[in-house]
Amino acid sequence: MRSTVDSYLRYLLSRAATLNLTAIKTLEEARVRHGEDCAALLGCAAFAGKRVLDVGSGAGLPGLIIKLIEPGALVTLLEATSKKARFLLDCCRDLGIDGVEVVCARAEDYARTPARESFDIVAARGVAALPALCELCLPFARVGGLFLAMKQSGEETAPFHLYGGARLDDYRYTITGGISHTVIRAEKTSPCPEKYPRPWRAIRRGKP
Repeated sequence: MRSTVDSYLRYLLSRAATLNLTAIKTLEEARVRHGEDCAALLGCAAFAGKRVLDVGSGAGLPGLIIKLIEPGALVTLLEATSKKARFLLDCCRDLGIDGVEVVCARAEDYARTPARESFDIVAARGVAALPALCELCLPFARVGGLFLAMKQSGEETAPFHLYGGARLDDYRYTITGGISHTVIRAEKTSPCPEKYPRPWRAIRRGKP
């Protein structure tokens, strides 16, 4: 029997305290703040049959929600913290979630592998400020692919063009409780220059 979003959320909550995975304590809140919120991402792009990279996956959000709702998506979870990467591996094994790759690496290092410019969709959920996310994520998207950044609002700006991207219309949605969020979307229009992404120390200084 295929795992459900609820089974994943229960598993997440059972492991959250020891691994600092989420501050949410109840299944009801997790269904909205994690499940419903991440599921909204499927409304702004077609994920079936696509290679999807979740950058800074943490507890598997949004990557595992995408996989559970759209099994045809080919999902890779990229997480730099070894304890969280181990959680992701345990979760997929214990819940029988097949077809998910877990990579324990920093994005700026993984971007120097054949994974560079190989994904149809690259997603990130609140990992960093938008300018840093663009530099970390756009190098992974193939030309014609999409970068999706889940944000509280669409007010942030970033130099998408430096990394071969062009901003599209934002996707706005509201979940239970009247909570409104935005997915900032960009299309990969040309190859990313080889110098990007830079080391994190250079990225966090704020100047491209």
